[in-house]
Amino acid sequence: MKHLLMPVLITLWVIVSVPAIAAPDADLWPDWQAHDDSNDAIIDHSVWQTILDHHLVVVSSGVTAFDYAGAKSSSLTHLSDYLNAMQAVKIDAYNRDQQMAFWINLYNAQTVAVVMDHYPVDSIRDIDISPGLFSLGLFSSGPWDKKLLTVEGRSLSLNDIEHRILRPIWQDARIHYALNCASIGCPALAATAYDGTRLEEQLDKAALAFIQDERAVRLAEDGSEIELSSIFDWYRSDFGKSDAAFSDHLARYAGLELATWLSVHGEDLPISFYHYDWSLNDSHP
Repeated sequence: MKHLLMPVLITLWVIVSVPAIAAPDADLWPDWQAHDDSNDAIIDHSVWQTILDHHLVVVSSGVTAFDYAGAKSSSLTHLSDYLNAMQAVKIDAYNRDQQMAFWINLYNAQTVAVVMDHYPVDSIRDIDISPGLFSLGLFSSGPWDKKLLTVEGRSLSLNDIEHRILRPIWQDARIHYALNCASIGCPALAATAYDGTRLEEQLDKAALAFIQDERAVRLAEDGSEIELSSIFDWYRSDFGKSDAAFSDHLARYAGLELATWLSVHGEDLPISFYHYDWSLNDSHP
C-alpha cells in the first residue's frame, strides 16, 4: 500500500510547489489598446469613494484595513451598483489617464466585493472559485482567474485586468502599489479612489507608502542584508531587471536610511529572503 501511494504524493507535491515560484506574465490583449486622448470626460468614482470613506480604516502611515463585516451589512448594494455602472462604461472612448484610474478602481472594488460575498474568510486565497481542478501559477487558489466582470461585452477576471491590460499597456511598476489583493502583505488599499486627473501624484504616494513600510523592505540590524516583499520577487522585471535598476527604483521612494544603504549595496543586492502575509486585511479579524 505504501508503494502505491508514493506516485500520488509526489504528484501532489509538484502541483502544490509550482505556484510558490510562478507569477503571471504581462500578456497584452491588443483589443484593449483603443483610447481617445482628445476626450477630457471624467469617469465618476464617487460611489466607490463613499464606500472607502465609510469602511476603510487607516491603521498607520501606509497601512489600511477594510471593515468587510460593516460593508457587507450596509454597503453591499452600493458596491454592486458601482460595479454595474463601471461595467456599462464604454472605456475605449476615454483618454489613457481616465482608463488607468478606471481599471485600478474596478480591480480594487471587485476584490472587495468578492471578499464580501464570501465573508468571513481568513484569507482571499480561501475563496477558491477560479475555474479548473488546479490553476497552476502564483495564485493557484483564490478568485483571480474567475470571470467576474464584463466590460464592453468581454468577460474579464482580476488577472485579466492586471496582467493583460494594466501591466502591459502602461508598463508602470507603480501599478503594483495601487492594486490591492485584500492581504496584509499587499500594498495598502488607498483611502482615495484613483483619479485620472491626478494619477502621477497618487501613484507616487502609493509607492512611497509601501516602500517606506517594513512590509516592503527590512534591513538587517547589522546592515549586511535586505529582506523584501515577495512582490519584488514575483514581478522583479517590472521593477528593474538588474540589481542596479531595481535599487534605483527603490531609492526613488525610500527614506534616507534605505536610500543611503542602496547607494552602497545597490549594484549587487544582498537579499536574505522574501516575505508575504496572505492574512485578510480585515479591520475586525
